[in-house]
Amino acid sequence: MFKPYIHQKENWPNFEWDDKSLIDLLSEVRNLQGKLVGKMEALGFNLRNEAVLETLTLDVIKSTEIEGEILDAEQVRSSLAKRLGIQIENSVYSERNVDGVVDMLIDATQKFNNELSKERLFDWHFSLFPTGRSGMYKIKVGNWRSDTTGPMQVVSGAMGKEKVHFEAPNSELIEKEIELFLNWINSNEKIEPVIKAGIAHLWFITIHPFEDGNGRISRAITDMLLARADGIPQRYYSMSSQIRLERKAYYEILEKTQQSSLNVTTWLVWFLNCLLNSIKLSETILNKVLYKHKFWNAYATEIQNKRQKRMLNKLLDGFTGKLTTSKWAKINKCSQDTALRDIQYLIEKGIMQKENAGGRSTNYELVEIEYRVGKGESHP
Repeated sequence: MFKPYIHQKENWPNFEWDDKSLIDLLSEVRNLQGKLVGKMEALGFNLRNEAVLETLTLDVIKSTEIEGEILDAEQVRSSLAKRLGIQIENSVYSERNVDGVVDMLIDATQKFNNELSKERLFDWHFSLFPTGRSGMYKIKVGNWRSDTTGPMQVVSGAMGKEKVHFEAPNSELIEKEIELFLNWINSNEKIEPVIKAGIAHLWFITIHPFEDGNGRISRAITDMLLARADGIPQRYYSMSSQIRLERKAYYEILEKTQQSSLNVTTWLVWFLNCLLNSIKLSETILNKVLYKHKFWNAYATEIQNKRQKRMLNKLLDGFTGKLTTSKWAKINKCSQDTALRDIQYLIEKGIMQKENAGGRSTNYELVEIEYRVGKGESHP
């Protein structure tokens, strides 16, 4: 009988790869990791915290977005800040589903050297599904899937024209499969830590042990192992954000690898390139943190009231949509006249300006401060 999937191969899970095909790419990744950590460690304590907060916020949002779920960025940021003990402006109440994803990521990254156990995976799964439901559907939470309605398959296409991309191991095999996986994760076997992260991601998502949440948990495991590779709990780059950007290629390489041999060199090349791109993207996060720092150094003494400070921080953190006087008034629970006076004062001080785009209502934006990393100004 033809066995198309990688977990059905005779030597599963004895993965193989060609070190020579990976050495140059791996060296580039490790070099950039070291440079990034060095650059961040040269910053002040508060700026490092802000960079970690930005990175983890992005990581949580994008990891859930890959699965088609959109979380509120302010809730994610507030939940993370609370758990990391970081004081932020504009903290908001966060819902249970947001806190759950945050709890999983915090546990994975802040306790990266702790043993990964079955109980820890169950705790993460409980965190992801605090109500015992995935959307409208009740699922088995904190335990392995049971396949009572048939095999666990990744399927696309309209009803009657479905295409099966992958079929996971039978649920009866999960206990044994996970035991092998966890023994390998927790072993002191000499394997390059970044390569181990890439293998672990593929291995766990191939076992697919839960009814739902396998993708998010596999990315949490990846974050945990990358934290081990860096040797620090602080995260300054987001693998999930890059996977979100390359989502189509991600699913294509997964499908190809899961229907191939145990030689996973091609998967590891893709994984390392994705990781490399995520580290390069961290420059954007650093720019944002430093820009915000410079902004407040320049304008802190010009601000009249808490409403202005709150809204300026919202704009610096990435305000969704267009800012109008009515939105200002609604967020600050003040009159539109008060909102307009707040904005006009900031325009007079050269902090804000009207947008050029036309329309029924007037929109406002920050005046750009010319500042980017590496352009003649040292880090604070």
